[in-house]
Amino acid sequence: MSSPRTPVVTDPVVVAAGTTAADAVAAAGLPTSGPTAIVVVRDPEGGLRDLDWVPDSDTPVEPVAIDSPDGLNVLRHSTAHVLAQAVQDIFPEAKLGIGPAIDNGFYYDFAVDKPFQPEDLAKLEKRMQEIIKSGQRFRRRRFESLDEAKAELAAEPYKLELVDVKGADAGVGVGLDAGEVMEVGGGELTIYDNLAANEDKVCWSDLCRGPHLPSTRLIGAFKLMRSAAAYWRGSEKNPQLQRVYGTAWPTRDALKAYLKLLEEAARRDHRKLGRDLDLFSFPDELGSGLPVFHPKGGVIKREMEDYVRARHIEEGFEYVGTPHVSKQGLFETSGHLPYYAETMFPPMELEGSAYYLKAMNCPMHNLIYRARGRSYRDLPLRLFEFGSVYRFEKSGVVHGLTRVRGFAQDDSHSYVTPEQAPGEIRHLLNFILGLLRDFGLDDFYIELSTRDPKSDKFIGSDEEWENATRVLEEVALETGLELVADPGGAAYYGPKISVQARDAIGRTWQMSTIQYDFNQPARFGLEYQAADGTRQQPVMIHSAKFGSIERFLGVLTEHYAGAFPAWLAPVQVVGIPIREEHTGYLDEFVAALRAEGVRADVDASDDRMQKKIRNAQQQKIPFMAIAGDADVEAGTVSFRYRDGSQRNGVPLAEAVAHVVEVVRSRTNAGPTAE
Repeated sequence: MSSPRTPVVTDPVVVAAGTTAADAVAAAGLPTSGPTAIVVVRDPEGGLRDLDWVPDSDTPVEPVAIDSPDGLNVLRHSTAHVLAQAVQDIFPEAKLGIGPAIDNGFYYDFAVDKPFQPEDLAKLEKRMQEIIKSGQRFRRRRFESLDEAKAELAAEPYKLELVDVKGADAGVGVGLDAGEVMEVGGGELTIYDNLAANEDKVCWSDLCRGPHLPSTRLIGAFKLMRSAAAYWRGSEKNPQLQRVYGTAWPTRDALKAYLKLLEEAARRDHRKLGRDLDLFSFPDELGSGLPVFHPKGGVIKREMEDYVRARHIEEGFEYVGTPHVSKQGLFETSGHLPYYAETMFPPMELEGSAYYLKAMNCPMHNLIYRARGRSYRDLPLRLFEFGSVYRFEKSGVVHGLTRVRGFAQDDSHSYVTPEQAPGEIRHLLNFILGLLRDFGLDDFYIELSTRDPKSDKFIGSDEEWENATRVLEEVALETGLELVADPGGAAYYGPKISVQARDAIGRTWQMSTIQYDFNQPARFGLEYQAADGTRQQPVMIHSAKFGSIERFLGVLTEHYAGAFPAWLAPVQVVGIPIREEHTGYLDEFVAALRAEGVRADVDASDDRMQKKIRNAQQQKIPFMAIAGDADVEAGTVSFRYRDGSQRNGVPLAEAVAHVVEVVRSRTNAGPTAE
């Protein structure tokens, strides 16, 4: 779950040589306080600079407001520094780890004698408020040498380790408190001082790349959320630190709105709803990230599978099946070993060979393609399966159904000629957008993930990457949807576009993906005979429409807060007799519904009618059909809907037709009395 990172476009200003960015912002009449204050500027190379930055020559810059995505990151990272200062004020023995901005907030890691308690967070918030009100200023200072940095940071062992990374990883970079990468050798090693408001007295300092707010007074509102244990630099081999999470916003109103959103998100938490509605569970005996679906959850899962299987066939795909394990050599050929090894389960040694649980389906689909000769007349060749895959996600990121270790992908691979690739991507993207709308997700944007040219994890030539990226970008732009860049987010074998869908409360989830792969066909020696008789290499297009069935179901559960549309609901109708003698009458009504394929039951428990209604409401059943003496005599039922509205005295045939119409229409709106 994330938010789009679309830069806020502001008219550029020019910072004159020898003057500060703050001077240029003030001269342009831009706000320097309040909820839209300019807090940093973006230089021509895309880097963010503090407002006290002084260029050597006249330089055009883009002002960045505090309420923009980049501005919010600066605000939150600055608040993390205030937190760290407060911690060392109250707990002088605390040693500093790292403190990056994250989605909607920040965290900072500390080495302390004992875990933080709730009362500690309250003390820290009070001290942070004092620091913020004092109006401390952030000032960047450059170390002239590593020795100078080590001398100043001698009391901070974790910061020293970050500086020492240069010796072990020269030229690679060192992770600093911003959670980013800084080239110590080729770049600058810097520290930020917190200065008293009206003097150059240093109140506190931290190794940091920056940038930061001009003053702590621009921190409009913040809250410390919780503390948790975290391994230093994310490795279980390292010491365990205490991580304090917080959130920060330009205004109190923005903070209140965010906290309200968190309350609503907690109400919609699919893990809680899955338990309350008896949909799925996560037994400890199976292991972390391995869910089981209960009968009611199985109904929803089956509806999803039936839908997407039929849709794939309609779109020209052929259903295939592949095993759960494979010899190691297959994943070496595909390139997943070594590029993907850390995310795969350890191998099993059997009959002198190493076998891996499959983490992806594409290598096996390549074997199906290669099983016989192919002609250009066979293309596009579209293969599809519900492939069970297993990925060894770290325990800290496993989260309900949305981040699991075992899941099923509605995975497809299209083998096309290079000329067919744009049309196939267009076809797949239209398929995906239609699918999302069918399930009630109709607010989305597209993210384009490209390679990082500085990284060695990507394979293929510059020309291949440029061509593939251009094709994906052009097709994505044709949709008219917002297109957001994701530099460095591509798979090792090619760029991808992903559809990011916003749910009912505005949160963003990565859903479906389309990936352009020019590497695996070459690695597997895939060919087709072209019209001129030559042997050519196809392009491979990866696509997952749900992404994973588990994740998609988790997102749907939260989107609908468990109140699934009638066509997806595990139980679509429940018959509620006013007294026991009305049960047989409703049994006949339910039998008529079941004959039409409707999932219906009668509540024949000993509970009173009002309790049965409450139970049905808690189970979020779309239709409650109530019958008493008058209904039996008149041959009718009375409907009560999830929204509390009622429709009384509906003749049985009309009642059956009403339910069937709503269910078969696959509408995502709830049935009502209107």
